[in-house]
Amino acid sequence: MTARAYLGATALLAVSVAVAACTSSSAGAPTTETNPKAARPAGSWPYPNGDAENTRDAVGSTITSANVASLQQAWTFKLPAAEVPSGPSFGSMAANPIVTDGVVYMQDLGDNVYALALATGKLKWEYQVSPAKVVEGGPNGVAVTGGVIYGNTMTTVFALSARTGKAIWVDRDLLNQGQGTFGIQPQVANGRVYLASSIGTGSSGGVLLALQASTGKVLWRFDTLLHGSASRFGAGGAWEPPLVGSDGSVTFGIGNPYHSAAQAIGQPGAQLYTDSEVNLNAATGKLRWHYQGLANDFMDHDMQTSPIAAVINGQPAIIGSGKMGVVYAMNARTGKLIWKTPVGEHSNSDSYPLEAMEHKLTLKAPYTILPGSLGGVLSNLALAGNTLYVATVDMRFTLAKMSYPLGAPDGHGTGEIEALNLTTGKVEWDTKVPTLPLGATTVSNNLVITTLYTGVLVALNRNTGAIIYEHKLPTSANAPIAIAGNSILVPAGGPSVYGPKGGSPQLVAYTVP
Repeated sequence: MTARAYLGATALLAVSVAVAACTSSSAGAPTTETNPKAARPAGSWPYPNGDAENTRDAVGSTITSANVASLQQAWTFKLPAAEVPSGPSFGSMAANPIVTDGVVYMQDLGDNVYALALATGKLKWEYQVSPAKVVEGGPNGVAVTGGVIYGNTMTTVFALSARTGKAIWVDRDLLNQGQGTFGIQPQVANGRVYLASSIGTGSSGGVLLALQASTGKVLWRFDTLLHGSASRFGAGGAWEPPLVGSDGSVTFGIGNPYHSAAQAIGQPGAQLYTDSEVNLNAATGKLRWHYQGLANDFMDHDMQTSPIAAVINGQPAIIGSGKMGVVYAMNARTGKLIWKTPVGEHSNSDSYPLEAMEHKLTLKAPYTILPGSLGGVLSNLALAGNTLYVATVDMRFTLAKMSYPLGAPDGHGTGEIEALNLTTGKVEWDTKVPTLPLGATTVSNNLVITTLYTGVLVALNRNTGAIIYEHKLPTSANAPIAIAGNSILVPAGGPSVYGPKGGSPQLVAYTVP
């Protein structure tokens, strides 16, 4: 699961990691600060990952290596200072902003939705779900189409008027029989809203859903675990936007089964459809194919990133990845593996699940895994031309007992930005960064741009991987950025474990002249 979802699950399961809460604002009103000397933002980012194919390639951007150093802060939208409960926090914003028709739409980790004028950052309206302090896993976020906003809280799904923020419909009884909570940024296409529970519980694990966009009526459900295979800790959620294909399919990246080592060794099993890409008929929810990246997972190695539509050797393909630190290319029609490439740091823990399946694993607590539960590929990838851009986290985790499904980090961790050849999967370049790169990789012309958790915006040369620009953000960053025309929109979430302390959660717009 992602950093946000990992900490939410930690609080839910009450295991050894310190409880970590994400909060929304609780007092005062949002404010906007505008820089009249900066160019006004203009452009669009209409989908959670920029386009319907989830490529995060900012087509239409005017930001290049020639002008990135001239970025200026155009406006800052600040939420009131977050109240942080005891224990670490990953901030108050983790969603990707949506930019369309001159308006920015964003959601905080208290599930509240805000509409801002793109040119000025001024608040147009807000949809308050939880003005008080709230524990939330996220990453949350909204989808916008046809003048309607679609989003969810932990327990409801809603549709709002994009013009006024007034509710059109709210469904409050979708996750019954203990099927977890919502935390996903939905996708909307062909009159349907696609979403999923972020943390599954009970015998059926997580659930994938399609709703009728006009009414919120459930059109179909798909359980992410085969009957009777769920662990007692819950399993198999999804929290990054799915891929709605032009072939009538929808593909979700699915999380792990929350197994402990003791369970995986004592009762090994594939735990389908955890750690998998699941490709469904978009209209009916019927399974077309699945590809499981990791069977019998007990290391919290989700396959959770948003699937990307691609073409490899003239054939339609889907790219997936996750916290196991491997990027996979699959045939979009059959799910057959085309190639897979490990990224970031790895250890002999990669072999543990298979050894347990074969009854060959000898393991004693405490034990260490790498990638760890906050390692591997945490944030979404980008695709431009024939190259994939991947941010990875290198962080060891130690589990103190064999019965623990989640562990604790060893140190603060570092990261890498890597470029992979789309056709072959071979690494073209690999650039080290000093801390967790959590802003998702995003392409703007000859640049790949992301953020570091400690509050740094970085731009790399797409051809060489050289870092050519760095900018210190006002606070920590734990959310994907959006690039719209001449602007970069950066959610800076607030207090964090390793980043700057203090400061209000805020959305910052930077522009080039």
